[in-house]
Amino acid sequence: MSTLRAVPNVEWRSFFDRMSKVLLGKRAEIEVATLDLGDQIVAKWVPLLGITYDSNDDLLDIALDRANHLIRHPREIVVEESDTGLASVAVVDAEGARQIVNLKAPVMLPPAVVHH
Repeated sequence: MSTLRAVPNVEWRSFFDRMSKVLLGKRAEIEVATLDLGDQIVAKWVPLLGITYDSNDDLLDIALDRANHLIRHPREIVVEESDTGLASVAVVDAEGARQIVNLKAPVMLPPAVVHH
C-alpha cells in the first residue's frame, strides 16, 4: 500500500539533496498534466542524474541523461511512498500544471538527519 505525503517547502532543498544520492542511474518517466494540453509524457524511462531545488531561483531541476527538466516556482510537492520506497514525486507549478516523476522501481531514501 502506498501513501501520499506533502513535503513542506522549508524541507525541499534537504529532501532532494538526500534523494539525489540514491536516484543516480534510476529510470524515470516524467508526465506533465495541464488543463489545456492534457497529459503528456516528456521523458520515458530515462536515467536520472538527480533532482535539486534552488531556493534562490525557486527552481526544481530534474537532471536526466542528456536533458534537464526544469520546474519554475513550484507551489506544492507530494511524494508517493510504499513499503519498498519512494515511487513518485508530484510537483504543482505556479501555473497549476502537475508534473510527475515516476520511478520505474521504488527506491529507499536515507533517513533525514535531524539537526539540534
